[in-house]
Amino acid sequence: MTEITDKPAKLPAAVQQFVLHWGNLGERWGVNRSVSQIHALLYASERPLTAEDIADSLAMARSNVSNSLKELQGWEIVRTVPVLGDRRAFYEAETDLWTIVTRIAAGRKSRELDPAAAALRNCIDGAQEDATVSPVVVRRLKAMLDFVERISRWYEQMSKLSRAQLATVMKLGSGIVRFLDRGRDPQL
Repeated sequence: MTEITDKPAKLPAAVQQFVLHWGNLGERWGVNRSVSQIHALLYASERPLTAEDIADSLAMARSNVSNSLKELQGWEIVRTVPVLGDRRAFYEAETDLWTIVTRIAAGRKSRELDPAAAALRNCIDGAQEDATVSPVVVRRLKAMLDFVERISRWYEQMSKLSRAQLATVMKLGSGIVRFLDRGRDPQL
């Protein structure tokens, strides 16, 4: 069970709400609800927690917590930390938001965009060699590959910017739109 409402809450109401909402958001982003809830709990925690602490706080099976922690460690947004005088494994979340977003973006690119581009290249090669595949299909596959490659190049460019530069780009948001609109023909 991933909901923490099945037993009396050990968490402050605001933290409980954050954990529940983060779990729901994670699910919408394609992340397992348990993984998202554990990340939220660790992010909100002022001290490292053991897997048992997490399982008790979230009313989750210990095996679910263990598997979820491994996934979060794979994303490099949760790490194991030593606690003096205790041999158990303790976990804490990365709390720097820029680092979290950077690591998640890099992970998603390598797990989603890169394989998509490789698969599309293979499909295009096969389609071009197969006379029964319509030129329309080949054009659509090429357009999709072009789109995926553009996103990948944009990601690579953005990942090379410093935090200050990236923050400036984000602040420019609507300014960039206004700048681009200046060059547009109003009669189009």
